Amino acid sequence: MTTNIEKTEEQWRSELTPEQYAVLREAATDRPFTGALVHNKAAGTYHCAGCGEELFKSDTKYESHSGWPSFTEPVASGRVELRRDDSLSMRRTEVRCKGCGSHLGHVFDDGPGPSGARYCINSTALGFRAAEDDDRGAD
Repeated sequence: MTTNIEKTEEQWRSELTPEQYAVLREAATDRPFTGALVHNKAAGTYHCAGCGEELFKSDTKYESHSGWPSFTEPVASGRVELRRDDSLSMRRTEVRCKGCGSHLGHVFDDGPGPSGARYCINSTALGFRAAEDDDRGAD
């Protein structure tokens, strides 16, 4: 379930690493091919590093050769918010976590599948929970 988390920037700074703060709160971008999750092929779920909201499943992740983790769709449409981004003298669509408003990355229309979506997400913006970790708490 998506919640609306509100924190001051001081609270965010104290809870996030400097790299996470730059990406999640200031819309910075990981350098391509440097993120810990770029080449992750394990089964599981990807979560917002800011609030823990489940955002993407591993079966929607694919190798886009872009340098960032890429997904065909979020786990549910209500988990992310899309915003027009005209920064850097180009028009893009920014992806933000609906739960806490953190910057995740951008979505492009050059992906595989029927929708053609490529959710290009900063590795720093994500946490990963392996499928066996997800199964341990399920009874």
